[in-house]
Amino acid sequence: MNKFSLSTTSTTSAVCAALVAVLVSAGCTMGEPYQRPAAELPAAWEFADGAATNAVDRYGADWWKVYADPRLDRLVEDALLYNSNLLLAMSRVDEARAQLGIVASDESVGVDATFGRARTESSARTGTLPPGVPRERNDYRAALNVSYELDLWGRLRSATAAARADLLATEAARNGVRNVLIADVVQTWFALRALDEQVLSAQRSIATRSEGVALQKKRYDAGVISFFELSQLQSELAAAQAQLPSLERSRQRTHTALAVLLGRTPKEIFEQRGPAVAESDGAAVPVVVPGGLPSELLLRRPDLVQAEQGLIAANARVAAARASLFPAISLTGMLGSESAALGDLFTGPAGIWSLAAGLAQPIFQGGRLRAGVEATESRERQATLRYQQAIQNAFKDVRDAIDGQTLARQQLEAENSHVESLRDTYRLARLRYDNGVASQLDVLDAERGLLAAQLSRADALRAQRAAVADLFKALGGGWEQAVK
Repeated sequence: MNKFSLSTTSTTSAVCAALVAVLVSAGCTMGEPYQRPAAELPAAWEFADGAATNAVDRYGADWWKVYADPRLDRLVEDALLYNSNLLLAMSRVDEARAQLGIVASDESVGVDATFGRARTESSARTGTLPPGVPRERNDYRAALNVSYELDLWGRLRSATAAARADLLATEAARNGVRNVLIADVVQTWFALRALDEQVLSAQRSIATRSEGVALQKKRYDAGVISFFELSQLQSELAAAQAQLPSLERSRQRTHTALAVLLGRTPKEIFEQRGPAVAESDGAAVPVVVPGGLPSELLLRRPDLVQAEQGLIAANARVAAARASLFPAISLTGMLGSESAALGDLFTGPAGIWSLAAGLAQPIFQGGRLRAGVEATESRERQATLRYQQAIQNAFKDVRDAIDGQTLARQQLEAENSHVESLRDTYRLARLRYDNGVASQLDVLDAERGLLAAQLSRADALRAQRAAVADLFKALGGGWEQAVK
């Protein structure tokens, strides 16, 4: 807090006249009240295939429970407790809250207590001491000092409003980190499950081909088949075996990435190996946006809230900068005691007090204050543009996520049908080969196609579930409170 002292020989009436003049003009407004920038928004979300459901709006902020996966629920809970990025964002909120308390304290009365002891010795040569006054003297002084600034122009109030907006922006940033973290955990988990399924499919293919090679080796030794036919089987087995290490490497890297998201210790990250999970049923998660959801709800997305609060803070700082061009008025007071002996410090005759009013009007600062106003106004315009850009990007994200979710579901349904068809093809090819109707090459082609389709279906299932998470992330999380 700035403290001003009035040192002048002006009469009391002159001081009062100046104060009255300031109070008369105190109705001036230093800044325009904040108004949210206008934005042309669509009435509601539209779906590419017209499908929507209201079956999942009950989850609200716990939107990941739409997957009905207890293991995923536990992973998200761990991430929300231990992820370092989220803990860092929470710490920033604590810092912003403390900073708000510091700034808001400037609006309050400041009181401090002082106590001092001084010992002095005067010169014996000057002869200026009155008779009986000792050359060595003690001075004890205890006082309460009070100071207060009259916030006539709203400078302090505006600074507090800006700090409050900064706090809200920091809280929105924390919520944004939370939403991104949850989406990352969900998507990494289903990527891990997809790789598990691909590893299982490759292992089953290797096992089947190994049995086939062993059987055909006996037939080759018996002279039933040629070396060319045996080489074909061995080549297909080697191709399947070559796929497995790459899948295992991707799986382990994904598991390590998940461990980092969960806030695992370096020791756990280095030593743990991810256990295989059960094969998925391949079912798609349904469309997750209730029909008729108004698009205005997107304005509560954390990054939009953060951008708007940044704009509010910039608007308040413009008002504070403009107020700095006007006089600053402060009141100070002191009440205490002063004596030469400590025992007499708190006696009646030792009492001292003072009251003062101070007024300071900037006159010439080399253009510094005016340039400060222009700088804050420029920052406000920048904040407005950032907010408008954030809205554009948010609606783009939602549009892309809605389309991506619909197309990913369609692709998964096609991959499921493809796998089922190739299973029948492979079964019939084996049956025809066993009965001497088809060649071994037909069986190899069918088996190769089935393995590729199984790998593609696992990735399509991952993509569909990731698309659901993308849509929730684009919407800023669940919408339970808004719908109610």
